[in-house]
Amino acid sequence: MRRVVQAPLGVLRLPLFLLIWGIASLAMWLPAVHALVLDDHHTSQSFFYAGLAGVILVVLIALSMGNRVPRYGMPGQLLSLLATFTVLPLFLAVPVQDALVSTRFVNAYFDMVSAITTTGADIWADPGRLPPSVHLWRAMVGWLGGLLMWVAASAVLAPMSLGGFEVTAKGQPGGGTAGPGQMEKADPRRQLVLVTRTLAPVYAGLTMVLWILLMITGEKALAGLCHAMSVMATAGISATGGVENAASGVAGEMVMFLFMFFALSRLTFSSDTVTSGQGRLDKDPEFRTGMLIVFGVPLLLFLRHWFAAYEVDAGEDLLQALRAFWGTLFTVMSFLSTTGFESVHWQAARTWSGLETPGMILLGLAVFGGGVATTAGGVKLLRVYALYLNGLREMERLVHPNSVSGEGDRTKRLQKNGAFVAWVFFMLFALSLALVSTALAAVGSSFEQSLVLAIAALSTTGPLTESASSAPIVLNLLTDPAKLILCIAMVLGRLETLAFIALLSPNLWRS
Repeated sequence: MRRVVQAPLGVLRLPLFLLIWGIASLAMWLPAVHALVLDDHHTSQSFFYAGLAGVILVVLIALSMGNRVPRYGMPGQLLSLLATFTVLPLFLAVPVQDALVSTRFVNAYFDMVSAITTTGADIWADPGRLPPSVHLWRAMVGWLGGLLMWVAASAVLAPMSLGGFEVTAKGQPGGGTAGPGQMEKADPRRQLVLVTRTLAPVYAGLTMVLWILLMITGEKALAGLCHAMSVMATAGISATGGVENAASGVAGEMVMFLFMFFALSRLTFSSDTVTSGQGRLDKDPEFRTGMLIVFGVPLLLFLRHWFAAYEVDAGEDLLQALRAFWGTLFTVMSFLSTTGFESVHWQAARTWSGLETPGMILLGLAVFGGGVATTAGGVKLLRVYALYLNGLREMERLVHPNSVSGEGDRTKRLQKNGAFVAWVFFMLFALSLALVSTALAAVGSSFEQSLVLAIAALSTTGPLTESASSAPIVLNLLTDPAKLILCIAMVLGRLETLAFIALLSPNLWRS
């Protein structure tokens, strides 16, 4: 038994970034085989030779390092994540740029950063421009980026009390805030192996089930696989230009809607980041907050539309009303989970009553985001819940200034100063939003475009660029400095501001 465990640990003596690079290189051969089956030899050669070059480079670097153990534990893993989102896309973009020929490398790099950070900002206005194998590769990169965040959440971010865990009681998991010395004793390499063994089969299995269900509803194999991987990774990448153009229709949307619940709370698929006694989904504040938003916002919009519909003589069309309600329900769930897919009936929901549904609602949903330690981005529901409880407490103190609040079930998962920590993160998010918006405006974008682009990047909800503004933003027409600014913002939104601050902290790097 000991030999079985030691084998992967020997491999993980290499830096995490080098392992991810090797996996990405091997993954390139899948679209290469796919293109070969479709007789697209140019695309097949692009991915095959790029993957082969990547494998050779990784092997040579591994041999040169020998049995050298990485010097740092958790901080080194966090630095590897940063390199994965910034440096690795330079390699991932090589076959994309070579397969498309006519595109510039900066566009291919932007697309790969968008995919691996699960943002899904589509720089290619016409999906028909891309070969099918490139669509497959984009979805695969987004899917692998989602898996990386699933694993990193409990293996890297949780022990360091980052990624939303800084709000939880005693810096969960483990019941106490881990310092640098404790992180070294925890053996991050062993923890990484155990978490990967636990979560990777679940992630792959759920994706496979969703793919099969989508094909049963009438979706084509490639489009169904891309949508299945994008839903699990909340990447919003589509081979058809969106699910509204998919062949599965409303039946496929219903299936995807169910799987989007995994982005509302980690308890929907795992309890590895929760201490004993707190694993009930119906008691989870994140899931309950998400359910309230998912069903409350569509209901309010539906009622608003319903009353307005009588004024425009459309209130008698019950079938159209149901279509509008479903379009709103699916789209709200999609943007709250930061996936960004629009329902086929979303347009009907906007026009049914004669009133336009403002894009500000979608922006707000994306900022809220999904659950802690999921593939969703945004501020995260647990932080929103902590601020909500603090608001209730302050209102109680206005009525009863000398009252003492009790510890209830709803505060079990939160630190005593959880609201303060959540407010600090929210202010950092707002500051990042202001800086990114200002930088985009300085390189030629309008105020509305800058705001939408900044929120889309920081919340990792790329489809906002097509849905939230008065007119769709064509990313390909942005200047090169604007694209690079968005790349930085997407990485910042994926790793979060506190992780960047942690990397700059000297105390974290001291052994």
